[in-house]
Amino acid sequence: MAATYLLLCLSLLAEALVQGQQCNFFEGSWVIDDAYPLYTNCSFISDEFNCQKYGRPDKKYLKYRWKPTACELPRFNALNFLEKFRGKSIMFVGDSISRNQYESLICMLHSAVPNTNYSRSTRDGNISIFELTEYEIKVMRDQNAYLVDLVQEKVGNVLKLNSIQGGKLWLGIDVLVFNSWHWWNRKTWDYIEFRGNYVKDMDRIIALNIALRTWADWVNTNINPKNTTVFFQGLSPTHYDGKKWNETKADRCLGQTEPVLGTTYPGGIPPELAVQKTSIVAVTDLVKFFDTTNLSLFRKDGHPSKFNVKGAAGNGVDCIHWCVPGVPDTWNEILYNLIVA
Repeated sequence: MAATYLLLCLSLLAEALVQGQQCNFFEGSWVIDDAYPLYTNCSFISDEFNCQKYGRPDKKYLKYRWKPTACELPRFNALNFLEKFRGKSIMFVGDSISRNQYESLICMLHSAVPNTNYSRSTRDGNISIFELTEYEIKVMRDQNAYLVDLVQEKVGNVLKLNSIQGGKLWLGIDVLVFNSWHWWNRKTWDYIEFRGNYVKDMDRIIALNIALRTWADWVNTNINPKNTTVFFQGLSPTHYDGKKWNETKADRCLGQTEPVLGTTYPGGIPPELAVQKTSIVAVTDLVKFFDTTNLSLFRKDGHPSKFNVKGAAGNGVDCIHWCVPGVPDTWNEILYNLIVA
């Protein structure tokens, strides 16, 4: 009898594990769905992301829906979000990719209740706040590309790999979504400080690893998981090299009108993603890894390319950011299913 009961328990456990694996929202492929996009007109989109305003002629990129391999991703329901998230706050912390997602969520919510009252404000210099006053919901953004502190000292701008004084701005928020990657490829500092030592520069992957461990320590020290849910978003891919999607003659992301089809990206997963994952997992178990890198890799068609304010002025091709409406709506659709659905 005991053996039978044990076998039953093991069977139920195995079934639960399989079901958990089946509902991995981050593995799948893109499919055409004429019910998309989730919204069309939105006045809150920055000129950097507003591809329709700047004359993008094709519309097919708006019609793709992310379909997980082994389950359905429930469609975003803005009214359900507003009711279940009533009185709460969500903050996106990071670089302009965070702004991409922030503006997407604002559009997704406001389009469902276009006549509701809202307010827009800023505080502490870098915090943008969009509040749906009837629901007492705050959607917020903190422009903080490195997560650790970048401060002005006598020697110049110093990137402090062991310091997060800016973290006080993240306290008391119900849902935090962090990202940090693209600005580590640039040098906006004069010195990097690590354990009291100043250097002009260092291997950027090593620096990222140290900074993420500092950030994970901050989470351990300051976050109560009963009150705050923390996500870290995997790096947002770029599409400047057509060889990575087997299109050697591609001119960056120019003229791309459909995603890479299938469930495997030819160029593979960026190795920096593993650095992000291992750096965080090694320090904390309070962070949920928001693994949108893979699904975004397929969307070579999702960038503004020349259809934004910079492209219109002849200032380059943008294969970093994402059109809104577009791919960031899917990030938020998954986020919705993880926090309120």
